[in-house]
Amino acid sequence: MATKLSSALAAVSFAALLTVTSAKLNAQQSTESQIRIGGSDLGGVVTSAKGPEAGVWVIAETADLPTKFAKIVVTDDQGRYVIPGLPNASYSVWVRGYGLVDSPKLQARPGAIVNLTAVEAPTPAAAADYYPALYWYALLKIPGKSEFSGSGRNGIPPALKTQEQWLDIVKTDGCYTCHQIGDKATRTIPKELGHFESPVAAWERRIQSGQASGAMVNAIGRLDTNRALALFADWTDRIAAGELPTAPPPRPQGVERNVVLLIWDWATPTAYLHDEVSTDKRNPTVNANGLIYGSPEESTDFAPILDPAQNATSQVKLAVRDPDTPSTADDPILMPSPYWGNEAIWNSQANAHNPMFDELGRVWFTSRLRPPGNPAFCKAGSDNPSAKLFPLESSGRQAAMYDPNTKKFTLIDTCFGTHHLQFAQDANNTLWFSSGGGGGVVGWLDRKKFEETGDAAKSQGWTALVLDTNGNGQRDAYVEPELPADPAKDKRIAAAFYGIAPSPADGSIWGSVVGFPGAVARLNPGSNPPATALAEYYELPLDKTGVPVLGYSPRGMDIDSDGVVWASLASGHLASFDRRKCKGPLNGPVATGQHCPEGWTLYPFPGPQFAGVTGSGSAEASYYTWVDQHDTFGLGRNVPISTGNASDALLALVDGKFIVLRVPYPMGFYAKGMDGRIDDINAGWKGKGLWATYGTRTPFHIEGGKGTTSKVVRFQLRPDPLAR
Repeated sequence: MATKLSSALAAVSFAALLTVTSAKLNAQQSTESQIRIGGSDLGGVVTSAKGPEAGVWVIAETADLPTKFAKIVVTDDQGRYVIPGLPNASYSVWVRGYGLVDSPKLQARPGAIVNLTAVEAPTPAAAADYYPALYWYALLKIPGKSEFSGSGRNGIPPALKTQEQWLDIVKTDGCYTCHQIGDKATRTIPKELGHFESPVAAWERRIQSGQASGAMVNAIGRLDTNRALALFADWTDRIAAGELPTAPPPRPQGVERNVVLLIWDWATPTAYLHDEVSTDKRNPTVNANGLIYGSPEESTDFAPILDPAQNATSQVKLAVRDPDTPSTADDPILMPSPYWGNEAIWNSQANAHNPMFDELGRVWFTSRLRPPGNPAFCKAGSDNPSAKLFPLESSGRQAAMYDPNTKKFTLIDTCFGTHHLQFAQDANNTLWFSSGGGGGVVGWLDRKKFEETGDAAKSQGWTALVLDTNGNGQRDAYVEPELPADPAKDKRIAAAFYGIAPSPADGSIWGSVVGFPGAVARLNPGSNPPATALAEYYELPLDKTGVPVLGYSPRGMDIDSDGVVWASLASGHLASFDRRKCKGPLNGPVATGQHCPEGWTLYPFPGPQFAGVTGSGSAEASYYTWVDQHDTFGLGRNVPISTGNASDALLALVDGKFIVLRVPYPMGFYAKGMDGRIDDINAGWKGKGLWATYGTRTPFHIEGGKGTTSKVVRFQLRPDPLAR
């Protein structure tokens, strides 16, 4: 009797299983029938044991093309996906998503329906391996506010009087500026580094590795070295013992699921890219469908080039004028790298930092041409109008222009140091330069005069940053920065522009000033800029004790069509500054830098805050912000987009909320800049896109490790997740 009953129950259970399986199969087939693909597309449904997987990435990658290529899309709320417009090749296709581990890779060619089975992460630790660096770095403990007394006790240098100053150094103005901290390569101690008696000793050895060792040692020295090493050692120790991020990152939602990513390899495994350029910022239809150029900064003199139409790469050797130009190959290596040993992997004389297209399709670089000592026309005794007023003895980097038609460089010697550059919208196509962290001047090149005469000395100018302290509306004799203000005179400030942006609204020139609390500054050139330029200076607001009221320490910035400045802050915010909101005088003795707090508005970046930090913001430290003045992406005109340097993402602010444009593969996306190009105004979303590159100084930290190269990323925004 029991046997008959068991058989009957088994039969009922089997029938139920068949019914459920059949229902799932019918549902999947029904879902499949709603997917439309063409001969160059891939499509399908992603499911797991829980059913359809929404908001996960489907990755198709191939090595069959001239350079390695991948295309990535996000599933919709029914787990469906369409990867459109794939070049003809054989692809590995798999699923990645938060809460999952990578699915097995299937092989497919375009034109196929490929259903994929997502694999749930077997443990929280396995799931967390896919989280962006930000979620791990937020576990770092920060000294409490009460420890910052200025007394020098508790391992806090007296110069650091607030917790925010410490945070600035462990974020935007420290090692975070050059690479992610919190990725797998930095949250663990690689066995190749050696064996150590303590985690502190391991960290002390780590920061002395490779050609960047001097910069890393200097950065931690601005903190208390022993206290900082102990905190970083405690961080990696806790992670090694099993501590995990406090919460997972969210999966893509809403419009984030409409993003299509195209990713190409370029450069070499030892080269890092500062950024790329695709078009003229003033007219993003310039160079439509054309080549993408990169600036390899200190790593190499071979600038990479991508031909996205042919999926092919090439390079051009940057030129220097003087064979005695210094090279980064001479940078000391304090201790061997765990990746490269004692090899000097960087070897660059040009040190090309930032590229920009002009309206003729030529590429302009801030680039080193010679040793730092300036020629006579820059110095005291010269008849150059700028040198008469503010002579310059040296400059660390100058400028160069590459013409793709002739394949030749034109070298432009500048008296002022150069860092970032932007063209103004004026009759002379004036090219404005920031100097980075020093120099104390803003420089420019009258491009029209230069192209008419070829004379760099007569075509350039520069000005000190002088405030109208006496408030009479004109530039007068001024006192130097170290001297007290004189009510009868103006005052020079020892500030330097880091980011730079001419305003389309009124022709003024804006820049960000790094440091604490940091500021943005406005330059009104006047009729004779070397002599008439006047500056305005707007700091992030502080309370009476010197603690930031909102945020602190800007780095990269841009400006929108209305003249509103947007800047990335070390406090984990995107800030806007609108000069039109200022209520009091903008010049005169009351313009102390703290005179327009009402001009600032701050938006906290997404992601967790550091352990023990209670202020607004997040552990994110964005390097740069770019404004999409012409709607080259599809989110609208004047949308500010920041680099999410620890988030594997770009962060776009729309209507006060952030849209996270995540790059899930390979982990380690770290942009230092971006631009947007319109290839075909009549092609809808397919004719638009943002362009960026993996700009980390440590490409060997990217997923894949040693041998991995920097990549170019194109972001496109389709109207829905299944659009072709």
